[in-house]
Amino acid sequence: MADSAFFCTLSHEGVLAVRGADAGKFLQGQLTCNLNYLSDSRASLGARCTQKGRMQSSFRILLEGDGVVLAMASELLEPQLADLKKYAVFSKSKLTDESAAWVRFGLVQGDAALSCLGLDLPVDTDSVVRHEGLIAIRVSPDRAELWVPTDQADAIKSTLAVTLPEGELNQWLLGQIRAGIGQVMPSTRELFIPQMLNLQAVGGVSFKKGCYTGQEIVARMQYLGKLKRRLYRLSLDSTDLPEPGTQLFAPSHNSSIGEVVLAAKAGQNIELLAVLQAEAAEAGDLHLGTLEGPALQLLDLPYELDRDREIQR
Repeated sequence: MADSAFFCTLSHEGVLAVRGADAGKFLQGQLTCNLNYLSDSRASLGARCTQKGRMQSSFRILLEGDGVVLAMASELLEPQLADLKKYAVFSKSKLTDESAAWVRFGLVQGDAALSCLGLDLPVDTDSVVRHEGLIAIRVSPDRAELWVPTDQADAIKSTLAVTLPEGELNQWLLGQIRAGIGQVMPSTRELFIPQMLNLQAVGGVSFKKGCYTGQEIVARMQYLGKLKRRLYRLSLDSTDLPEPGTQLFAPSHNSSIGEVVLAAKAGQNIELLAVLQAEAAEAGDLHLGTLEGPALQLLDLPYELDRDREIQR
């Protein structure tokens, strides 16, 4: 169903809100993305890093009301709120968990359904349209998020069901995997730098915005370093879904050569994103869990890494 039209509720993520006069200024020094690029018609991916450049969270961020809202894995909301509040003490901004205020739907091939709601969404990734409290965001070709205030959620869900079948979250995650968009989960928190998730290739890192927490490490990797570990898409002949953080192995190495980032069922197989040592990935003999574990096959991503293009953002 990942390649056919459907909608589903995005129950795996919550919403962190930062509001107030200093919200943008405060977050500009905290996040990898450039908040100056956000507008009523433009959203972005992004991440928040430690001083050592390790990702504490990844998210989709957009302007809303008197601040911004960030959608991230639900389990990361509480630790991110607690940590960010320590730095916001002297800022005119208020940080809250707004998960209960929103119901978010994922739509695949759902543009006609969005149009019925007054939301004519452009095809460009990260485009945003708004109408009567509803927000639609293009997250990749043929895939969109619909943000709905909770008090409208039942009515909007009924409207969507008129033109779209309701699917499962797994199918939405499979589409995310095929789009090559990685995501930090609780078990992979502080494990990856942004380039390991190819975040710079999908618009989630700005190299022109100036200082933010972890910026020195992230910039050094882009300009001076050679990225030895990055995101790959793979398939697995199994129906047992591996958890994020599950280790991968190769006979040519004596230890783990990577970790699962995100996985979803694809019929009788599994498709997944994993961060792998490039040398091991190119050799091709990859196994899940142990050296004797199930074999993995490399699949294509829908984009290529291009350092010269990435540093222009």
